[in-house]
Amino acid sequence: MNRMLMGREAAEVLTKGLGRRKFLSAAAGIGALAVATGCSANAAQTPPTVPSGSSAAGTAGTAGASKAVPGSILQPNTGDIPGDHYLASTPDDVLWGYVPTVHATPVAQIKSGQTITIDALSHEGILEDQGRDPLTFFGSHGVEKNGVLQDAVDIAAGYNRTPRNFDADGPHVVTGPVAVEGAEPGDVLKIETLAAVPRVPYGVVSSRHGKGSLALQKGPAAPDGITLEEVMPPAATDNRASGIPSDYHNVSVFTAIEDGKGVMTSGDMSVRFPLRPFMGMMGVAFAESSGLTDPDANSVPPTLGGGNIDIRHLGPGSTFYLPVKADGALFYVGDPHMGMGDGEVALTAMEGSLRGTFRLTVCKPGAGDAPKLAHRYPFGETPEAWIPIGLSDPDGLAGGGVSGDLNVAMRRAVVNALDFLEQEKGMDRAVAYAYLSAAADFAVSQVVDRTVGVHGLIRKADFS
Repeated sequence: MNRMLMGREAAEVLTKGLGRRKFLSAAAGIGALAVATGCSANAAQTPPTVPSGSSAAGTAGTAGASKAVPGSILQPNTGDIPGDHYLASTPDDVLWGYVPTVHATPVAQIKSGQTITIDALSHEGILEDQGRDPLTFFGSHGVEKNGVLQDAVDIAAGYNRTPRNFDADGPHVVTGPVAVEGAEPGDVLKIETLAAVPRVPYGVVSSRHGKGSLALQKGPAAPDGITLEEVMPPAATDNRASGIPSDYHNVSVFTAIEDGKGVMTSGDMSVRFPLRPFMGMMGVAFAESSGLTDPDANSVPPTLGGGNIDIRHLGPGSTFYLPVKADGALFYVGDPHMGMGDGEVALTAMEGSLRGTFRLTVCKPGAGDAPKLAHRYPFGETPEAWIPIGLSDPDGLAGGGVSGDLNVAMRRAVVNALDFLEQEKGMDRAVAYAYLSAAADFAVSQVVDRTVGVHGLIRKADFS
C-alpha cells in the first residue's frame, strides 16, 4: 500500500487550499493522535484531544465560484494514513443511497479501542442530476483531471452493486460497515473523531426541487408559512416531469477552498466562511431488513442508529455514542461535510470528500463507560459541551412513517437532556429543567432529512 502523497503538486494544492500554516499543522498533527483509549467511568466527560490543524482544516443548474485549484490531494491509498486500519471507498464495497442493515457483511474488522482511517467520498459531483461524470462536472469549474478523486470517477462509472433510482434512493456514498470485535446488541459504540482532513480543495452546496426548507410541495404548492413565489429553487424552473435528472434544473453551487476558507461568488461579490469539517453521517446498523435497497435502509433519514445525523459539532475532538443493535456494531460513515450551518436549510452542507480517522470502542451495559442514555439514544459531546439529541422519527421508516415535526424533535432533545442531567450529574429533575431554560442552548440540527433533528448544548464549565 502506497502511503506517501503522490507528487509535489498535491502538497502545493493542499497548501493553497488550507493555507500554509494550517497545512503544516495538519500534516504534523494527524500523525500524532495522542488520545486516551478505551472507555472509562469518565468517558462522558473526556473526549479526545486532537491537533488543531485537523479540524481547521454541472449538467445540473450551477452557480457560484468557478475558480478551482488544479491537481490532486489525498487520492485513495496515498498520503498520511494514521489509523491502525485503513478503508477506501470502492465500487464493490460502498452502498450508494442506502446504509448497512444488521445483516450486512463487514468490509473491515477491528478490535475495540483501535483506530481506523476512512476515505469518505462526497456524493456531490457524481450524482445523476450532475451528469454522473465528475471529470466533466468539476472540469466545468476549472478543476483539472488530476484534481478529481479517482474513487469519485470509479464509483460514478462503475457502481452496480444496487440499481440507482435518483428519485427514490438516498444520495450518499456510504463506506463500511466496520465490525468492532466484542460489540453486541445492548452495548454502546463510542466513536471518537480524531481527524477530518479535506481530500480536495473544493466542495459543492446543492439545492434540489422538492427538497430543502423552502421546498415545493405537491400541488404544486408552497409549504406552510411561505408563498409559491418564495419557494427555492424557484417553482417555475422545476422540470422533474421530464424524468431525466440532468434536466431537472436543480442548483449546485461550486465552492472553492482558499486560505482555509470556503469561497462563494455572486456576481462581483465574494463571500468567505470558515471550514468546519465533520462527517454528516456516522452510524451503526439499525434496520432489520435484509434487502440492500429496502426503504428502511435509505440513507436519508437518521435513526436511533445514527446515520445522517448532520450535527456540525461532531467534528475532530468530539465523541459520539450510539446504541448497538447488531453483532460487531457495523459502523459506517458518509456524507462528509467541509462546512455546515445549523439547519442545513438549502438541502446540503458544503459537501466535500474527507479523510476521517476514528477510534471505535465498545462500552458494555452497567460499566459506566457511556452515559446511560446512550444505550437507547444517540448522544454526543465535545470538550466544551454535552450534546443531547432529539429526532422527530427516531425509528426511521420502519417505525410507521416519516415525521418532520420539529416540535417532536425538540421535546425529545429536552427529555434526553433531563435524563442525562438526572442520571449522570445527579440533578433534581425540576432543577435540571430550570437550568436548561436558563443556560442551555437548543439548535436545529437539520430540517432536510425527512426525519428532522434538534440538539442541545450543555456547557461542561457550568458543572466544574
